[in-house]
Amino acid sequence: MSDATATDQTKSSAASNSGVTIRPEEAEHFGKLAEDWWNPHGSSAMLHKLNPVRLKFIREAIDVHWGGDIESVKPLAGKTALDVGCGAGLLCEPLARLGAQVTGVDAAPENALAAAAHADGAGLDIRYIAGEIGDQNIGQFDLVTCLEVIEHVADKAGFLAQLKSRLKPGGLMILSTPNRTAASRILLVQGAEAIGAVPRGTHHWGDFITPEELGSLLEAIGLTMGEPTGIAFSPAHGLHLSGELGLNYIAAVNHRQVAHSD
Repeated sequence: MSDATATDQTKSSAASNSGVTIRPEEAEHFGKLAEDWWNPHGSSAMLHKLNPVRLKFIREAIDVHWGGDIESVKPLAGKTALDVGCGAGLLCEPLARLGAQVTGVDAAPENALAAAAHADGAGLDIRYIAGEIGDQNIGQFDLVTCLEVIEHVADKAGFLAQLKSRLKPGGLMILSTPNRTAASRILLVQGAEAIGAVPRGTHHWGDFITPEELGSLLEAIGLTMGEPTGIAFSPAHGLHLSGELGLNYIAAVNHRQVAHSD
């Protein structure tokens, strides 16, 4: 895939369903991390540790939603997937290896370029686009993922509406985000950023959203969030899926009127 594919393909803002959701300062912050994104010991090291945990949840959600063969190595064969806020492609590449035709969209052109270059090196055919998700004429997808992103957008309700507009009827959406709790303030903002585990300025605690708040926003636009699963940390187990929601959580989301199978 050429660099031209990953350049800013943003259409006129008149095409947006709900206006601008990107915060320019957030896009700039993450764009500066682009060249180091795939370094497991670099500025995105925490994401590299988090990715397998999120993928475990996603794989289980895929199997439950579509009732596929849990032993299949390509449970997304024949399906399309969209990852919004894709960064340099840490999630897009595993989704492609699971068989999906993948599109990644990110606010920062630097990230889309880094993602495209890495996918080329890995021999993966993934389409990357930079810009506002609501401005892209890219149709709808069977699977829409948006992980650790909603806490960074300017208009959460508008952003979720844009995500819904990209989800096919009967499709599956996966969302993850930090919870707004005392634990997340201490560990994610004051702790992880202070020791350099997460780049300074990455998190703004007041922008975190609770599961109840997220569920209400989704319900208002005709989506239903399943029971969230926590992503917790302990010295013994590292990052892991948990019933404890205080730090971070991940959840499957469906159209309210659609059952869990197509």
